[in-house]
Amino acid sequence: MQYKPVYYSEYLQLNKIIDAQHPVSFEKGNQPAHDEMLFIIIHQAYELWFKQVLFEVNAITETLNQPSLNDNSPELQTVVHRLQRVVTILRVLVQQIDILETMTPMDFLDFRDMLRPASGFQSTQFKILEARLGLKYEQRHGKEYYTSQLKDNDIAIIKKAEQLPTVIELVNKWLERMPFAEDAQYWSSKGAAETFWDHYEKVYDESLSEVEKNNINFYKKVFFSDADNKERSLSPKACRSALFIMLYHGYPMLELPFQLLDTLLEIDNQLGNWRYRHINMVRRMIGTRIGTGGSTGAGYLQGAMDKHSIFKEISQLNSFLIDRRKLPALPKELAEKLGYNF
Repeated sequence: MQYKPVYYSEYLQLNKIIDAQHPVSFEKGNQPAHDEMLFIIIHQAYELWFKQVLFEVNAITETLNQPSLNDNSPELQTVVHRLQRVVTILRVLVQQIDILETMTPMDFLDFRDMLRPASGFQSTQFKILEARLGLKYEQRHGKEYYTSQLKDNDIAIIKKAEQLPTVIELVNKWLERMPFAEDAQYWSSKGAAETFWDHYEKVYDESLSEVEKNNINFYKKVFFSDADNKERSLSPKACRSALFIMLYHGYPMLELPFQLLDTLLEIDNQLGNWRYRHINMVRRMIGTRIGTGGSTGAGYLQGAMDKHSIFKEISQLNSFLIDRRKLPALPKELAEKLGYNF
């Protein structure tokens, strides 16, 4: 097959990218602020990376949204690989703050007032990313004004994205399909679907210290109560499956599912790192002043960091782990299947 010759700068459309920086301070009548160029390029780079992350997340949701998904298939491997790529990109976003912090507060004041009311708060792509991962409108910090600074067409794009299946919703459905701990074919006694969890609850309860004894009520709420289901991202059944994966991920068949769950936690971790670094940078640059977009600046960012943990229901499952030496032994047939010996 013949391919048309490609020229480097034309393929990358460098004429558009390199000519996309137009500092306001360099306009006629203004005093040029040297660091505004850095400020623009850093934020353009952020938006390019957001675009790539959204590209990965959209592909991930397409795969997870299939009617069935083999837990040890190339497709699931691809999902995990792309989630890990998202983590790596988020690490780069955190590291980019090092470059932005070479700008001093006085350097920023040279052009800050010229930016109003533009603000990172107006990043449509970042709001879409949060929504696609699973941050609901009701869970947002400052939800009453989170689109107040946006144009109507951007608001419409975000609202449309909020209606699409999210990563956490699709992970919930995937977890609900996992049969191992509750499939009657692996448990010989009556009431088979409860056998493993009855045993596990007893072992978990015995592992708690006196000051932790109330944890058993939390355990029952998380894994067996349908109350407050509308407030949860993961159903009790999905939580049971996720905990089973965490407990027995040493078996080869559960290693890939475990990597998926662990990578989701790392996405939350890196988003938290990015917000934390952003908060410290804002405090360093403008102290307690309001942001250029009219937000409370560092105060808003702190509130978002405290509240915008998308996969916290997965991380809380670590509260229910026990010493691996006390894990209930799995039926031979199930152990062999999880170890590929079937």
